[in-house]
Amino acid sequence: MASSPVPPRLLYIGGEWVAPVKGGSLPVINPATEKEFARIPNATSEDVDAAVAAATAAFKSGHWSKTTGAYRAKYLRAIAAKLREHKAVLAKAETMDCGKPIDEASWDMDDVATCFDYYAGQAEALDGRNAAPPAIDVGMAEFDVRVRREALGVVGLITPWNYPLLMAAWKVAPALAAGCTAVLKPSELASLTCLELAAIAAQVGLPPGVLNVITGTGPDAGAPLSGHKGLAKVAFTGSAATGRLVAQAAAANIRPASMELGGKSALIVFEDADVEQAVEWAMFGAFWTNGQICSSTSRLLVAEAIAPAFLQQLKKRAESINVCDPLTEGCRMGPLVSEGQYRKVLAYVEAGKADGAQLVTGGGRPAGAPGSSGYWVAPTVFAGVTPGMRIWREEIFGPVLSVATFATEAEAVAAANDSEYGLAGAVISADPDRCKRVAEALECGIVWINCSQPCFCYAPWGGIKNSGHGRELGEWGLDNFLSVKQITKYVSPDIWGWYNPPSKL
Repeated sequence: MASSPVPPRLLYIGGEWVAPVKGGSLPVINPATEKEFARIPNATSEDVDAAVAAATAAFKSGHWSKTTGAYRAKYLRAIAAKLREHKAVLAKAETMDCGKPIDEASWDMDDVATCFDYYAGQAEALDGRNAAPPAIDVGMAEFDVRVRREALGVVGLITPWNYPLLMAAWKVAPALAAGCTAVLKPSELASLTCLELAAIAAQVGLPPGVLNVITGTGPDAGAPLSGHKGLAKVAFTGSAATGRLVAQAAAANIRPASMELGGKSALIVFEDADVEQAVEWAMFGAFWTNGQICSSTSRLLVAEAIAPAFLQQLKKRAESINVCDPLTEGCRMGPLVSEGQYRKVLAYVEAGKADGAQLVTGGGRPAGAPGSSGYWVAPTVFAGVTPGMRIWREEIFGPVLSVATFATEAEAVAAANDSEYGLAGAVISADPDRCKRVAEALECGIVWINCSQPCFCYAPWGGIKNSGHGRELGEWGLDNFLSVKQITKYVSPDIWGWYNPPSKL
């Protein structure tokens, strides 16, 4: 078995490394080689109960939830510093775990550390928001009405495999900044770096029970966590199908569940666009992270006037993408995360062919893939795609780009909005007024103008329709884990008679 860059870990519960009650474990497979190189614990409902109990005890103690934001910020910044210190090891572990190119994994680690630093600042700012909240004008001078923001409680965090540590940071950092305690359940397909986050939490002395990390399958660990009565909230990132189950489980306990789900985002390229630049953004939007991004602009709408030249350039550039061992610097596409995902993507390629779409390039194993093993799919482009085709309507979550053409702006916007998803959208044009019109007309939570896929921890992230609800990142991400409490004080010297209250009451 190939050597793992990180040591073997157990479950992290209540500040201790503990074996799962039933003793189960799961293999960790390198998608580039199909070889097992580590194992992770397979938690079950008993372990979920223990993790929630540890988080509950930590929350009720007040040693975290009732401290100042400035106090919590020190731990968040310490975690960020350790993340930077261990960046190289974490990046290698993530590349071996989920197949993303090492350069991308390294950049992700930078973003993870930045996220913890950012929410340290948000924690400090929360002190100010609560110390001097503005009075609310209720139209009655006898009452002073203000709002206080408090930690929700124990939260369950369920995260995906495409950005294992980054998606965990998007939830863990704001939850801890708010004063919540948390149980994190990463995807069983990529859990190594989340277990290392637990190790870092222990190294910086995070109080026991504030962050608990359990690994395991969806049915064994994810489902019991989603429906646990001890949670104040569930925050989930993943597919729409799984999101429905998570939301239903939380709803049974009358608990909120924020959902960051899938997408089938459209990129509209108008005739006045710089073709070369537009092709680069189209490729970035469709093929970054091996095409496994919920916000991927995998539906490409190109103006009829430039479509032939655009497709020619797109084919040339797609075929030049450096597909190789993802641990090699300069690699720009690695394997898909698992055999199941590999077979799913290839099935969509065959569906595209069967439905009559034109395969421009790709569709099989790329020439640059090392050896004969691994879950490799070449950058794939289909042209002549129509609205009824599965590859146009369904989320593929792989390096498959579907291209259609349009004649008018209204036609392009209508085609982009004709989707059950609403996470992101993009428009490329030299006309600022057109860009503004289209951005306002697109039905989604994120719009990019003359680009695709930039993401910043300071700005809100989330979608509408079947792409979920709620927002992560920025101050909105912190608000996800805060409860709003109204505090009203009677400030008049007069005492009302019970039968003679003021007329305004």
